[in-house]
Amino acid sequence: MTPPRTTPRTRRAAAAALVALVTLGAPAAAAVGPAGDAGHRRPCVASRLPDAGPARDVLRIAERAKAEMDLKSVILRVTVDGREVVTTALGESMTGVPATPALHFRNGNIAISYMGTALLRLVDRGTVRLDDPVARWLPGLKDGDRITLRMLAASTTGLVDYVRLPAFQQAVSADPFRQWTAEEVVRLSTSQERWYEPGTNWSYSHANFVLLGAALEKITGTRLDVLLQREVLGPLRLRETRNGFTPDIPAPALHAFTSDRGTYEESSFWNPSWTTAPGAVETTDICDLASSAAGIGSGRLLSPASYREFLNPGTVGLGHATAKCPATVCLAQTEATHYGLGVLVLGDWVSQHPLFFGYSASQAYLPSERLSIAVSTTNGPDAAAGHSAHLIAQRIAAALTPAHPIPDFG
Repeated sequence: MTPPRTTPRTRRAAAAALVALVTLGAPAAAAVGPAGDAGHRRPCVASRLPDAGPARDVLRIAERAKAEMDLKSVILRVTVDGREVVTTALGESMTGVPATPALHFRNGNIAISYMGTALLRLVDRGTVRLDDPVARWLPGLKDGDRITLRMLAASTTGLVDYVRLPAFQQAVSADPFRQWTAEEVVRLSTSQERWYEPGTNWSYSHANFVLLGAALEKITGTRLDVLLQREVLGPLRLRETRNGFTPDIPAPALHAFTSDRGTYEESSFWNPSWTTAPGAVETTDICDLASSAAGIGSGRLLSPASYREFLNPGTVGLGHATAKCPATVCLAQTEATHYGLGVLVLGDWVSQHPLFFGYSASQAYLPSERLSIAVSTTNGPDAAAGHSAHLIAQRIAAALTPAHPIPDFG
C-alpha cells in the first residue's frame, strides 16, 4: 500500500490550505530544538494564540472537547512540515497545578511503532528478513518455527491477548502497582488455546510485542531501550522520550486519574510494566509526540520498500470472526483501515492511540500534507472510557483537512 491517495489538483489545494495554516498560526513562545552544550532542548511551550484563524479553531475544538468529555487536561500540538500551527495545554495536572506542554506522560503503544521501525531498519541492513521464524532467537516459544518476525510485528500470531483474560484484569485491579515480568505475561497468553493458526487472521495481542522486544534484543545483542534509542529516538531527535524500568515519570509529570476501580483516584504511578516489552515502556512530551508522528508516519528512517511493508505487511484482507475469536477481537483489516508493523493505517493517516488508566494519547500523520497531530488527555471524574485524545485528533483532522478524515478502526 502507498500512503495518501490524492490527485494533483487536490494536493495543490490542500498544500495551499496548509501553508495558510502555518502562516496564520502564531509563532511559538520559545523554539523547540537543541540548546546549549548539554545537548538538551528548550522546554516544550505553548504558542501565542491569535484571535482568529486555524490555530484558534484548533483551540476551540480542544476547549469544547474538554468540557463535553469531562477531561481534566488536554495538551496538543499541530505542525505542518515540522512548523508549528499551535501548541497548547488546557486544564490541570493536579488541583491547582495547571497543565503545560512540557509535562511528561506515558506514550504506551506508540513505542510499538518504534519497535516496528527498528525491525525494518535491521531488514534494510540485511541483518534479518521479516519472514524469518522466531525460533532462532526465541527457542522456548511454542510453534516458534511457524511464527515469523512479520507475524509478531503485524500481530497475526494467533496468541491470545493476556489483557483480555479475566484473571489478569482482576490481578491488575487488585494491585495496580504490581511489577510484571515479560515471562509472566507471555505465559498467560501461551497457556491459552491459540485464537487461530499463525498468519491466518488478525487480532491485537500485547504478547506479540513483548515477544518482538525479546527477539530484537536477541538479534542485536543489545538491550531494547538502548536499541530503540540508537535506531529511532536518537535519529528522530526525540530527546524527551525515554524508557523507564520503574513506574516513575520524569519531572515535570502530567498526573492522571481514573474511575476504573469504582472510585476516582490518582493513577499516575500505577505500574505499566505489563503494557509492552521491557525497554519500551516510555514517557514523552507533546512536542516529541508531534515529531514522532512525522518521523514514524513518513517512514523517514526506512527504505521505500520497508516503508511499504510498514504500512501493509500483508494484513489487508485478514481479520474475520471464528468459533474461537469474535469479530470484536479478530477485526476486519481493510485497505481503508488496517494494522501495519506497529502502526494503524486509518484512511490516509498513519496513527497510534494508546490508553492506560486515565491517560489517553494520539499521534496521527498525514503524509501527503506533512501534517502532524499530537494530543494527550487525562480524565475528570465523569469522563467516559475510551480514546478521548484520538477523538480530539479526529476532530482536528476534520477541521483542518476535511477531505482527509481519520476513520475509526474496527
